[in-house]
Amino acid sequence: MDSLLYLLIGAYTMGLSDGINVYKFNAATGQSTYVGQTVVDNPSYFEISNGTYIYAVSENPDNRIDEEDESDGVSCYANTLRFDKATGTLNLLNSQETFAASPCYIIADSARRYAVTANYGGGSISVFPIVGDTLQAASQMIIFEGSGADSTRQSMPHLHCVKLSPDGKFIFSADLGTDKIYRHDINPGTEPFIREETLKSFTLPPGSGPRHLTFHPNGRYLYLINELSGAVTAFNYNNGDIDAFQTIQADTVGGRASADILISPDGNFLYASNRNKADGIAIFSINAENGRLAKVGYQPTAKHPRNFTLSPDGRFLLAACMNSNVIEVFAVDKQTGLLSKTDYNITELDTPVCVKFVY
Repeated sequence: MDSLLYLLIGAYTMGLSDGINVYKFNAATGQSTYVGQTVVDNPSYFEISNGTYIYAVSENPDNRIDEEDESDGVSCYANTLRFDKATGTLNLLNSQETFAASPCYIIADSARRYAVTANYGGGSISVFPIVGDTLQAASQMIIFEGSGADSTRQSMPHLHCVKLSPDGKFIFSADLGTDKIYRHDINPGTEPFIREETLKSFTLPPGSGPRHLTFHPNGRYLYLINELSGAVTAFNYNNGDIDAFQTIQADTVGGRASADILISPDGNFLYASNRNKADGIAIFSINAENGRLAKVGYQPTAKHPRNFTLSPDGRFLLAACMNSNVIEVFAVDKQTGLLSKTDYNITELDTPVCVKFVY
């Protein structure tokens, strides 16, 4: 692997940031060098496809409220950007309206035929065909119904994450508002991309608040971080069906704001971030035989670690700490999974909320 990688950092743009920042990252040392910035409204989450295309949501964070309103008061978008690895430049190609409030997550299928957003405020997911270099107008919107046990945080659906299964047959959606994970069959090459009639739901304990999902590299396990309960739920995965076999706490102090979840490239460790109280990252080992988790440590961070990423070789973990205006850079002990601080934090930022490597 090349020791010099590119790093993209998204930030809310109500303050000093204008969009997505580009850095060069030295994968041998953990040091970063600023390259440039591309203007995108509130790119709170993005996905990188084939190392060239970036699909980013433009979210209005001020409207993450429990109202039956599909408008943010301003338009919300899914965006296509193109990245040039030779120069480190990032260019906005086009944008399409989500027609739903607060899109907060976006994915693209491996063939780059469709992109899908999870719309927190709209309680929905939107599907965009990809033709050539750009997103087309939304071809599907799937709106969910229901509520959860917490009358303040769960008065309506709040879709927070969408994930394609490793076998390429299904799409899973995490709904913080109804304590459910939804599953649909997909048509990989034809319209409609999502077969709405195949909907199946999996219910979490009341008040869990499902937020983000991640599959183990071996494709046998699915892990969920629950925002409100602070628990990680582990599932067996088999041809579209999931069966919970373990629940273990990432947040033990009642912060009710657990955020992100990732697995190390070697599949040996799972990391989950917590906010509001005892901001930090819970560290779990993963049993290679059965997928069970065991807590091995906890790394305090700066305030509000909303999103984090691991370098491709698993040597560094970078946490986007929104309320401290910093990307904290930690070295990873690949034998124990534990983290240690480095001297290479990225500090010249305003409200960073998404951090990803290009490779």
